[in-house]
Amino acid sequence: MAQYIFDNYRLDLDERRLLRDNEEVCLRGKLFDTLRVLAENAGKLVRKDAFMESVWPDSIVEDNNLDYCISQLRKLFYPAKYIETVPRHGYRFVAPVKNVVTSSAASQAVARGDQFITPLPRQDIRFSVTEDGVRLAWASIGDGSPLVKASNWLTHLDFEWGSPIWQHWWTELSKHHRVIRYDERGNGMSQRDVPDVSFDTWVRDLETVVDAAGLERFSLLGISRGGAIAIAYAVKHPERVNKLVLYGAFPAGIFRHGSAEEIEARRALISLTRLGWGFHQPAFCRMFTNRFMPNATPIHEKWFDDLQRMSTSAENAARLMEIDSNIDVRGLLRQVQVPTLVVHCDRDHVVSTEHGRQLAAGIPSARYVSLPSANHLLLAEEIAWEILLVLCIPRLAREAMTRSL
Repeated sequence: MAQYIFDNYRLDLDERRLLRDNEEVCLRGKLFDTLRVLAENAGKLVRKDAFMESVWPDSIVEDNNLDYCISQLRKLFYPAKYIETVPRHGYRFVAPVKNVVTSSAASQAVARGDQFITPLPRQDIRFSVTEDGVRLAWASIGDGSPLVKASNWLTHLDFEWGSPIWQHWWTELSKHHRVIRYDERGNGMSQRDVPDVSFDTWVRDLETVVDAAGLERFSLLGISRGGAIAIAYAVKHPERVNKLVLYGAFPAGIFRHGSAEEIEARRALISLTRLGWGFHQPAFCRMFTNRFMPNATPIHEKWFDDLQRMSTSAENAARLMEIDSNIDVRGLLRQVQVPTLVVHCDRDHVVSTEHGRQLAAGIPSARYVSLPSANHLLLAEEIAWEILLVLCIPRLAREAMTRSL
């Protein structure tokens, strides 16, 4: 993601903040979005219809809403005159702007000649082939005790690397670990056109990546449905897993435990996915994003929407949802022999806290941590993320090091 610097101001898109001499300037809602559009198009005429499409994408508003935002921004920057009016057409941001890249898009910025601050460390992406001939993409980053993340709903190793949805996860974890991630079959940089996709193939994909990375023992992270995959692997290979961390995970899909109404709603969502995926319809996109991250900013929403649609096709997305809905590892919980930490947000809209508690109760001696958030995926701006950094990640690093001695 980018930051924009002009004079003594820094516009941070990740955190949706405007800083003046490193002091935050109160700039909320549409004012921030209006300034973002201006900074992104510095030196260019931005027509009013372009503002309306970007700042008010789902609403029909009067021109005076834009006029008000421009007026407020001018007052904020006075006496500097950064915003030029082009009568009857639009506005132009005339201050010299430097684009500062803070994501894995830095390599693309270099090619364009942009200036940038220290980017994320480079991830080492490789490919391996499963026993049934499917090509899998996997990535390694950082040093230290190995930590493997089991696959979860729709990933893309390259695109997600610099996104505000996942960037803080991999940045922090790679400070203490060699983090191994991969795109499962059917999505991301892995092979999309695959004949066989099932829960068993998901577990075998994890086995393939672990062997390709040359890991003997490691900690295993399961996020959302990746938790069930991690549990199945840990039961099958207890001698290789130092510690199991289950975040926002569940032991059984909706088809295995849901009511008739819940199952019907899930089937309707799968059908809607087959029909609406990839068309960038605002209502359809918001339906997904609001479930995963009800507290997301417009920047997060756009990234999450783009990530999902870049990761796979409509048919594959629906196919993966069906398999996800049929997961059931409840019979394996008592067989987990490795130290386990269960982490769950207390108002998760995708996976209810009941599932996290069921995991913690079913796995022998599992520890349970509740985080104060309504998001399924924790964002860097949340207090819950700070709690996770203090309570869980250092503990994971310490215990993994202890068991490796």
